[in-house]
Amino acid sequence: MVRLAAVGLVHEANTFAPSRVDLVDFAADGILRGPEIVDRHGDADTTMAGFLAAGSAPGVEVVPLVFTTTTPGGPITPDALETLADEILSTLAETGPWDGVLAALHGAAVAEHRDDADGYLLRQVRVAVGPDTVVGAALDLHANLSAAVCAYADIVTTHRTNPHLDARLRAEELAALVVRTARDEIRPRQALVQVPAALGILAQNTGEPPMREILAGLDEVLASPGVLTASVAQGCPYADVPHMGMATLVVTDGDPSAARSWAAALARQVWSRRHEFSGRSARLAEALHRAATARKGPVLLLDVGDNIGAGAPGDSVVIVAAARQVGLTGLLAILVDADGVTRCHRAGTGGRVELLVGARTDPRVGPPLTVGGVVRRLHAGRYEDPGPTHAGHRHYDAGPTAVVEVDGGPTLVLTTRPTPPTSLVQLTCLGLDPTGFRAIVAKGVHAPLAAYAPLATEIIAVDTPGVTSADLRRLSYRRRRYPLWPFEQDVTFG
Repeated sequence: MVRLAAVGLVHEANTFAPSRVDLVDFAADGILRGPEIVDRHGDADTTMAGFLAAGSAPGVEVVPLVFTTTTPGGPITPDALETLADEILSTLAETGPWDGVLAALHGAAVAEHRDDADGYLLRQVRVAVGPDTVVGAALDLHANLSAAVCAYADIVTTHRTNPHLDARLRAEELAALVVRTARDEIRPRQALVQVPAALGILAQNTGEPPMREILAGLDEVLASPGVLTASVAQGCPYADVPHMGMATLVVTDGDPSAARSWAAALARQVWSRRHEFSGRSARLAEALHRAATARKGPVLLLDVGDNIGAGAPGDSVVIVAAARQVGLTGLLAILVDADGVTRCHRAGTGGRVELLVGARTDPRVGPPLTVGGVVRRLHAGRYEDPGPTHAGHRHYDAGPTAVVEVDGGPTLVLTTRPTPPTSLVQLTCLGLDPTGFRAIVAKGVHAPLAAYAPLATEIIAVDTPGVTSADLRRLSYRRRRYPLWPFEQDVTFG
């Protein structure tokens, strides 16, 4: 019997965000232990679901221990990281020994006191289980792959799709490789190449250039004899750390030289397309004109600068304010505004409210809007989506929520907690029909597409201000490596 421990701590850090992520934030999303992990992820398509599924193979036992994740945001506080790491490590020690460890991480976790929180956690896991236990790490496509991560994990994989629709598949792949390693059927040897380039958020859709062509090259590597798995990590450009940027990783069976060769070849392919790494977005006035003149809706307006899935607070009113100024009707927007939600719940369904909404965290995304309207719906904010969603999530909790029909428009969905717009159930559970609106503002870039693209008549990435700016050169980096494309144009590589 191969006995595997399943653990995880998933967080994507935006070091430009004003917030800090503490234990309260992790607890709000759930610090899950043992059977709680099965209850939440057993029927999902998440990374942890893939780990659990591996336990159905003959001669394999997967024991879920501790898993937690939270919405992307600022760096993790020291107390939160150390407390969660201590629980994971002590539980590993108390319930061992293990043939292998399956670790669900993000790859862009940053703590206030540790630039590479993922590498730190894997180092602690390695110390806890010893050198002979196989450690596998399943990461997000937006991982900033570090040397530490690849040193302390025997096998590392990342998603290959954005929107992330293959989280469970990649986790199942990793678990199978860990099992084969534990049985001495294979000897994984992996090689990492960090490419001196940051990929802008607008160029990260894996179904479009340049990622589509880069991943075609990845497929060739995966089909090569002796290659066990391979990844092209897009990196998280909003985590200002020395290892920020794209990277390639190849794992071979017992052949480190071949792994290095393939990783270098992939890296050269990535580098050759660097001039396409910025992507395109529309200015606000152009986006609103296109929405207003569309023959049919809904037009999906992607609020790039307030991308919740990349750590933005979700309270920008830039698009809503401009839409009101030009008289765009039929607009639906979701905003994070806990105070507004409280006032709506006090007023009750059908009650009239006067609110000051949005722009609580950053003056660039305001000023706050003064609106009057009627509360049309109140909701607890919990909903479930069994369909395909970004990263395979099924269970959501936006906190207490309210729908306000503003005088003269728009319709506002006010939530207590930032929740990436990856599920239409967020709207339908409130009695809202997405197809009934001319335009919908989504606080994301690629994550909303799995849900919204099938019904959107047009998708427009809007160049808005905020901590997830489309133009990385608007952000004040202090810790990234130099030189790094596109910030420096005279970078040489390979």
